[in-house]
This record gives sequence, C-alpha cells and structure tokens, in this order.
Amino acid sequence: MMAKTPVIGWEYGTAYELFVSLFVLTQPDQFGIRPAYAASVRSRIPAAERKLVEDILPVFGLPLKWIHELPAPRDAISALWALKQIPPAERMIKLQHLEDSDAYPGKTPEEIEKHSKIKEILLRVAAEGKWTTEDRNFIHQLLGKLDKGVKKEALARCLDWWSRPEELGEACLSALQAYYQSFFEEEEKRLEPILKESVQRAQERAAVLNLDELFLELSQGVKLDDAFRVEKFVFAPAYWQTPLILYERLNANTMLVLYGARPADMSVMPGEIVPEGLVRALKALADPTRLKILNFLAQEELAPSELARRLKLRAPTVTHHMNELRLAGLVNVLVEGSEKKYTARMESVDTIHKNLKDFINASSE
Repeated sequence: MMAKTPVIGWEYGTAYELFVSLFVLTQPDQFGIRPAYAASVRSRIPAAERKLVEDILPVFGLPLKWIHELPAPRDAISALWALKQIPPAERMIKLQHLEDSDAYPGKTPEEIEKHSKIKEILLRVAAEGKWTTEDRNFIHQLLGKLDKGVKKEALARCLDWWSRPEELGEACLSALQAYYQSFFEEEEKRLEPILKESVQRAQERAAVLNLDELFLELSQGVKLDDAFRVEKFVFAPAYWQTPLILYERLNANTMLVLYGARPADMSVMPGEIVPEGLVRALKALADPTRLKILNFLAQEELAPSELARRLKLRAPTVTHHMNELRLAGLVNVLVEGSEKKYTARMESVDTIHKNLKDFINASSE
C-alpha cells in the first residue's frame, strides 16, 4: 500500500460519453456490443466521415485529457463548440495533446523516448503532408508492444489522414456533429441522469471503502497495481464501456479513470428490454471451458499461461475465454507489467442469479 492515502476527485460529463460511445461502436466486439447494431448506428454518419471514424478512433483512442480540461458541465454540445474553435489543421493535434512537452507522464524513460518519437513522426507527417514506410513500421511496432492489435493497413490509412491535417480536422468535426444530430442528442438525455446517480452512489461507497476496494468495485474487477499508484484519482462515470474501464494519466501524479456506470438491469441499446450484461453473463457461464476456468480461479490466482497448461489449450483460446469472462464481470484481474493474473469474482455469480430472477419476475408482471 501507499504510504500516503491518495486524494479522490469526481466529475461527470456527457462529452466523455459522446466520444466513448462512438469509440465502442467502432469496435463492438471488444465491448460486448452487437456488431449489427453498432453498424446501424455508424451508418447514420455520412460515408466519408464514417470511414474517418472507423480508421482513426481504434488506433489513436480517446481524447480523455482534452475532455477533462473542458469547463463544466462538459456536455456534448460544449465539446463540439470547443472543437469548432480550434483551427481545422490543429484539431487532431490538440485532441491528442501532441503539442504538450510533458505528454507522457508516469512512463519509463524508454517509453517516453518511444512515444516522443511517435509524436515527432505525427507532427512531421502533418507538416510535410507525407509519410514513409519506416514511419508506419516504427509506430506499428510500438503499438504492437502495447497490445493494440493494429494492422499495418489500418495504420497506413491513419497516416494518410494525418498527412492532410486540415481535411482531417474538418472531417473529424463533421463526423462528430453528424453523430450527435443523428443519434447522440437523444442518447444524451437518456444517459445524463444515470451518470449523475452513478457519481452520487460512488461517492457514498467511497465513504465506507478503502481505495483498493473502491477501485475494484467501480472497475468491476480490476485490482490496483503499481501502474495505478498515484497521488490523486479523478473518477468519472461512462455508460457505454461498462463493465470495462478507460484511463489516462493527466500528469505524473493524477490518474483519470472512467468506470462503467450502466446499471445491470439496463441495455446499452435504447429500447432493448433484455440487458446485454445479463445475456453475456449467462452465455459465459454456459460454456464448459469457462466453467472449468472459474473453478480453477476460485481456488487460486492464475495467469492465462498457467490456465492454458492446465486446460491443454492454446494461449489465444484462453485469452478469448478470459475476455469473455471479464466482459461478463466474472473475474478479477491484476495487471503486473505485461502479465495479467485472474481470480474468480464470486460475488458476481450471486448478482447474476439475482438479476435473472428480477428480470423474469418483472417481465411476468
């Protein structure tokens, strides 16, 4: 444990959800969302701008620090207005904080050097309007080490966009505006009271739990390790990513953590009666291999490599099962460097049973 108890701060804003929901919709499998539904929402964005979103977001991620620095109330329309005030050629540079001298707080000297090189490449590509194979290969190699799983073809499309910064900035704003008008404006009304209630409930839990317990509960299964040991945490709720977390260091001493705020009895899809979380949990428990894994993890903490050895399965197969169990909220995970270790989250089994009974009874009524 840390010698000094970290400070905890709270915030919420639908600007986070504007970007998070679109991020989730571009890679629905990673977040347990039906691909057909995600594609139907993305199809409301004009084709050219939709292609931009699908190319850029999965590779470069979310501008969490930029959103955090927006003035309250950090709602979606304020974020769009703030983005519009940035000259088009500078928009993506601002969103990615590439102009910051201290853009990578909390990283090792080696990591800082590599990320600084990527920043240098992107700024040069934007300035010169071209990129090289060496540029693409260097970025691809680093993203591979970060477990991003980005293909070279996808990265080439991103660099093509970066080589046209003004067009990129205009298309980025246009895509977000189209998404807001065609979908998120109504979605925001549904989500705002949920986010407010989530913050209030989390603050109440913070009054009775220590930081490790609070982090485990809000993250629905992530244990604090050294990478998360900072002097201050800022927690913000996000509906669409549930049960996963998103995080970014704001500076060397402060970590922003977006935790899942979707209630167990609600669906990510507006109007859907059956909660995806319940369906995913039941599917996870219906697989015999995953039941064996939970049996092992109920006894001791294990890494996927050890599970693969015991089950006589290939490592990618075990990784797939672990992702399904994590999305179902059935495991706790501790990240130690490049390795993850898991234990069974037994309280989730009771919760799933209760949620199933509640749903069946509510439906029959």
